[in-house]
Amino acid sequence: MWVLVLFDLPTETRKDRKAATRFRKNLLDDGFNMFQFSIYLRFCASRENAAVHIKRTKMNLPKHGKVCIMQITDKQFGMIELFHGQKEVAPETPSQQLELF
Repeated sequence: MWVLVLFDLPTETRKDRKAATRFRKNLLDDGFNMFQFSIYLRFCASRENAAVHIKRTKMNLPKHGKVCIMQITDKQFGMIELFHGQKEVAPETPSQQLELF
């Protein structure tokens, strides 16, 4: 499973910028990687593991702005077509996820 967090947060005031920065920092601390400027993603080994990270993200939602959390399968993620300008770019191969028991 892949968990994608898409967001559009206000940055007009210092308080808004601080909240947006805190939200992004929490995503990075939880193992998410930046896919695009306002899109972060994380590989999860199972739906249960994805639910844990979604719950953490929901606990850290800022008061203002829009946040979307989406789950897609590894197969769906593999079918993403990426372009940089007009050239097609090969998607990054996901690193191996290790689990400690």
